[in-house]
Amino acid sequence: MTTHNPAAAFYASPAARGVAALLRGLHRLSPDLGTRVALNLFFTPVPTKWLARSRDVPRPWVQRRLPFEGGHISVWQRSDIEPGRPKVLLTHGWAGDAQQMRPLADTLAAAGLEPVLLDLPAHGRSSGWRSNLLQWVRALFAVTARFGPWDGVIAHSLGALAVSHALARGLPARRAALIALAPPPGQFLRWFAQAIGTDEGLALRMRGHVERREGVSLGLFEPAWLGERVVQPTLLVHDRGDLTAPLSGSETLLAGLGAGRLHVTESLGHRRLLNDPAVMEQVLGHFLMATSATPALRVV
Repeated sequence: MTTHNPAAAFYASPAARGVAALLRGLHRLSPDLGTRVALNLFFTPVPTKWLARSRDVPRPWVQRRLPFEGGHISVWQRSDIEPGRPKVLLTHGWAGDAQQMRPLADTLAAAGLEPVLLDLPAHGRSSGWRSNLLQWVRALFAVTARFGPWDGVIAHSLGALAVSHALARGLPARRAALIALAPPPGQFLRWFAQAIGTDEGLALRMRGHVERREGVSLGLFEPAWLGERVVQPTLLVHDRGDLTAPLSGSETLLAGLGAGRLHVTESLGHRRLLNDPAVMEQVLGHFLMATSATPALRVV
């Protein structure tokens, strides 16, 4: 069976096909130059970030700026919440922003929790134009040092992958909810190379460049590796028909978790999960239940 390549749809437009042709030409002329240009493109979020930076955010949500790696990351809190509530960190996926998580955050606030929203580097109101998964992990530890520890963390897509890795490395949180967990970066690099019409050599060179620069193997983001190391009770929510992030990633992570539960939805795709009332109910219930009541490896 052929695996759907979500990057292929992005490179279907005439402008994107032109970019792909340019990259193929550079790759043939100089693999090293082609790799550098490809990395710059790969780590640049799509232009929806410009819209996110100009969007009005209603009160009582207020923005805090936290210094981070020569710029800042934006953190959002509600001004109407009294201190002492259980704190839950929420963050988005690639090309998303914190405000995508606001409906879920407001649901948590109404139930007596304190939600904290994070714009990851190069997204939303945070500074920067390029970012990568390793920088996202560092941002999670930076915001935790200032606002944590957490009673819970909630993340979507690539943000869920970053949170999984951070939890495996000791991010202090009691519970986690991972929505539409993204595939590992090695898979995205292969999809990217296929979409622009190059061989897998480009994906391998891009991966090697990232691993040398960051000093971390991308294998440490594979679901099987993470599942053995994430110890928190974890709710996984994933749509059966998600074309951006296949359900198999959440299933693989679940198999390694000591205290995991997978809730599978139908016909919600990759992003509509975030606004679905039934999904919000599942997530809220996960954070309100006693830790000892969390079942292991149960699919609902």
